[in-house]
Amino acid sequence: MALLLCVACSEPKDSAVNVVNPFIGTGFHGHTYPGATVPQGMVQLSPDTRRGNWDACSGYHYSDSTLLGFSHTHLSGTGCIDWGDILVYPSSRELSPDGTADWMPPHPFSHEREEAMPGYYRVELPAEGIEVELTATPYTGVHRYTFERGGEVSIVVDLAHALSDDKIKEARMERIGDNEIRGGRNTSGWVDNQHIYFIARFSRPFHSLRWVKEGKTVDSVDSITGERLQVIATFRLLPKESVELYVGWSCVSEENACDNLEHDFTGDGFDHFRREAEQRWRQVLSRVRVKGGTPAECANFYTALYHSFLTPNLVSDANGDYRRHDMKTGKVDGRRKQYSTFSLWDTFRAWHPLMTLLDTTLVGDMVNSMLNIYDVTGELPIWSLSSGETNTMIGYHAVSVIADAYLKGIRGFDARQALEAMTRSAEKNAKGAAYYTRYGFIPSDLRRESVSCLLEFAYDDWCIMKLAQQLNRPQEEIDLYRERSKNYRFVFDKESKLMRGKNEDGTFQSPFSPYKWGDAFTEGNSWHYTWSVFHDPQGLIDLMGGKTGFNAMMDSVFNVPPLFDDSYYGGVIHEIREMQIMNMGNYAHGNQPIQHMIYLYNYSGEPWKAQYWVREVMDKLYFATPDGYCGDEDNGQTSAWYVFSALGFYPVCPGTDQYILGSPLFKSVTLNLENGKKVVIKANNNGEANRYISSMKVNGKNYTKNYLTHGDLMRGMNIHYNMSATPNKSRGTQDSDVPYSFSNELGK
Repeated sequence: MALLLCVACSEPKDSAVNVVNPFIGTGFHGHTYPGATVPQGMVQLSPDTRRGNWDACSGYHYSDSTLLGFSHTHLSGTGCIDWGDILVYPSSRELSPDGTADWMPPHPFSHEREEAMPGYYRVELPAEGIEVELTATPYTGVHRYTFERGGEVSIVVDLAHALSDDKIKEARMERIGDNEIRGGRNTSGWVDNQHIYFIARFSRPFHSLRWVKEGKTVDSVDSITGERLQVIATFRLLPKESVELYVGWSCVSEENACDNLEHDFTGDGFDHFRREAEQRWRQVLSRVRVKGGTPAECANFYTALYHSFLTPNLVSDANGDYRRHDMKTGKVDGRRKQYSTFSLWDTFRAWHPLMTLLDTTLVGDMVNSMLNIYDVTGELPIWSLSSGETNTMIGYHAVSVIADAYLKGIRGFDARQALEAMTRSAEKNAKGAAYYTRYGFIPSDLRRESVSCLLEFAYDDWCIMKLAQQLNRPQEEIDLYRERSKNYRFVFDKESKLMRGKNEDGTFQSPFSPYKWGDAFTEGNSWHYTWSVFHDPQGLIDLMGGKTGFNAMMDSVFNVPPLFDDSYYGGVIHEIREMQIMNMGNYAHGNQPIQHMIYLYNYSGEPWKAQYWVREVMDKLYFATPDGYCGDEDNGQTSAWYVFSALGFYPVCPGTDQYILGSPLFKSVTLNLENGKKVVIKANNNGEANRYISSMKVNGKNYTKNYLTHGDLMRGMNIHYNMSATPNKSRGTQDSDVPYSFSNELGK
C-alpha cells in the first residue's frame, strides 16, 4: 500500500483509485464499510461482521475476526443502525438447518487475506476454502465464490438477516428458473415499511434448492412466504471452480428488480463488472488531482473523497419508478434520479456545498428529490431513509441545501415551489417551531435541545430570507424571516459570553455549566454550540464585546481542559469519549456542530489561527488507518470537511457564495469542474512546518481577502500561495478582507 500511495502523490492521474483505502473508518467509531459499491448506488455489497449493537451501524467493524455473510445494503458512517438486507452465505459444508439455531456459523477470516478498493472487495474464508469477491453496479450486487475443494457446495440467500432488530412484516421467495430465484420483504426498523425486492441469478444451474422457514426445512415447493426465510442453493463443482451471483435490486417491485438487472447486465461475468465499477470511481476521483503530500495525506484525501460519493443512495429504478413516502409508486422522467439517505443535520454543513462544486447534476436531482418528498408529506426531509422519514436530529436543513444551490446558480427545479416547501417546513417542525415563532426562542424548561434548535432555526430562516429576496417575494415575507434570523441573540448570556438555555419566563437556566452536555444542547455543550451562528459571525463578535473578546473565547475552546458534565445523559456518550481521546480541550471534531468553528478566526482579524488549527485537526484527527476518523464519518460530512480543508477553504455559511480560507495541505491541486473549467492551486514552500499563508495571488493578482467566491471558482481560477513557518499577522486583517456576516448587511 505504501508504494501505491507514493505513486499516487507523484502520478495521481493514473493511480488515485488505488490510493483509496476503504478500511479507513471501519475501526473505532467511524462506522464505514469496506465493501463494493458505485457512486450513489442503490446497492452497497459488503461483509457483515456483527449485528445488533451500536458499532454495527455499517455492519462491519475492523476489530472483528469472523463474518456472518455478505448483505446488499449498508449505511456509511451513521450513528444509527439499519439495513443489511438480503444476506448471502457461502459454505463448502453440508448445511443442516433443522434442529439447530446456529446452522450458519460465522466464518473466521483475517485482514491479511482481505483487500478492498473502490468497487471491489475480496476476502478468503480459510476454514472452508472459499475465496469471496464482490463488485457492484448501480442496481446489482455481483458476487464470485471460488471453492478450493469443489464437491457439493452451498450458497444461502437469507431474508431473515438484518443489522438491527428489524421487524420483518412479510417476506417471500420463489424459483423462476433453473438458476434464478426472486422475492422481497417489508421490514420496520429505523423507518417503517422498508420494501426491498430482488432477483438472484446464478451463473450455474442449481443442483438442488432447499427452502427454510422459521428455521425448518420446507420440502418440494417452488415458493415460500413467511417472516424468517432462507433458501439453500447447492452446486456440484470441480476443485477451484466458481459460482457467480448477480442480485438485481428495487424498492418498487420484483418486476422492476428484474428490469434493473437486465439494465445493468451489459457484459460477460464478474471481471467485466469489476472493471466497470472501477471506471466509475476513476471518473469521480479524477475530479480532484493532488500532488505533493505525504502518502498518508494522499490516502486520507482520496478516501475522504471516495466516502463523499457513497451517498445519497439511488432509490429510483432504471425505468424511473420509485416508492414514495406514502408507499405509492412515483416516477421521475428523463435522466432525473430520485435519491434518499439525506442525513441533513450532518451534511448541510460541508458535504452538500462540496457537491455544488463537484457535481451540480447531482445537486439538481437531490433538490428535486426533496421536493418530491414534500409533495407527498407536506414537509421537506429532515433525515430521510429508503422511502420514509426518520425525523432524526434537529433543524429543517433542507432549506439550506436548496437556498445554497439556487444562490450558486444551480437551476432545474421549481424555485417557487421550493420556497413554499421551505416556509411550510419551517412552521411545522416538531422540535420547537411553535415556541420559536411565539417567543423568538424555545424555552429550555419546556423542550430539550432548545438552544441548539433555536440557533439552527435562525440560520435556516436566514436561508429562507435569502431565497425570498432572490425571488422578489413581498417585503413583509422577507422581513418575517429577516427578523427571525436574529433570534440567536435571545440565548446569548453576556455574563458567560456563551449561549445558554432560557426558560419560558425569560430567565436563563440556572445553574449553568458550559461543560454540561445535552439538556439545552444536541450532542454537545455550550462550548460547541455558541459558534453556530453561521450566517452572522459579526453579530456574535459584537455580542462578545468585539474581536478581542471573541478571539479570547475562541482560544478558550482549545485551552480549557477536556472536562465534561454528563449528568443529563446519566453516563458518558460516545461523543464525549471521542472529545477526551482527541485531547484538544473542548474542541469536539468527532461531531458536527463545532466543525466550522476554526474558520471563524477569519472574521475576527486573526486568520493565522485558522491556518494553525486547521492543520492541527488534519494532522492529529485524521489517519490512514481503520481508526482514522475521530467519530462517526456521518454520510460524508466528516470526509467533506477534510476534502475542503485540504484544498484550503471551507463553506462556513452555505447560502452565501463564499468559501473561507484555511491552510492548503498539498503543494498542487487541480479541480476539474463539471463545466469544463479548472481551479489550479499551487502552494509554494508548503509542508508540515509551513502551514501559514505568507502571501497569496489569485489569477496573478495580489489577494488579501479571507475568502473565495463560488462564482469565481466556477469560472476557473489560478490560486498561488506562498507558505511560511511563521504567521503573517498583517494579511487578511482589514475590514475589507472579512467574509460575509448578516449584521454587516443590516448595518448592525
